[in-house]
Amino acid sequence: MESTKVLIAETRLKKKIAALARRISHDYKGKDLVLIGVLKGAFVFLSDLMRALTIPVSVDFIQVSSYGAGTASSGVIKIRKDIDLPIVDKDVLIVEDIIDYGYTLDYLLRFIANKKPASVKICALLDKPSRRRVKVPVDYRGFKIPDKFIVGYGLDFSEKYRNLPHIAAYQK
Repeated sequence: MESTKVLIAETRLKKKIAALARRISHDYKGKDLVLIGVLKGAFVFLSDLMRALTIPVSVDFIQVSSYGAGTASSGVIKIRKDIDLPIVDKDVLIVEDIIDYGYTLDYLLRFIANKKPASVKICALLDKPSRRRVKVPVDYRGFKIPDKFIVGYGLDFSEKYRNLPHIAAYQK
């Protein structure tokens, strides 16, 4: 039987996102910022984050795959959808739902850097540092979380549970 247990309530998510948006708005004031959301998991976070920003931004998406239908990363990264906007000489903020092993973001940092942006930084809602295999710089972090499989607020298990308004631990 499947079950979920709330780890981060909707109200805590909203407060953290507002705080992240204040920092990002301050840090990028007067700059040409492009937010790149990592599909599918980050779309809910990106939506709330960009609406909380007080600066103009452009938005694009990239889709990568490393999990498939399982609960552990395969370590093999595939680009399923590349960005459409030109980012040469622009500041880029990769918006990710969760950093686990670090493989995906390590790959994305190099992939995006090859497109010659002015800068590339990472904003992640959730971070599981205990699972990290590849060191990646997290410039804006929402929550450090325990080593549990997480669903809700855009994150899924086999395409289910994305619609939960909170972050929950998933158990089969």
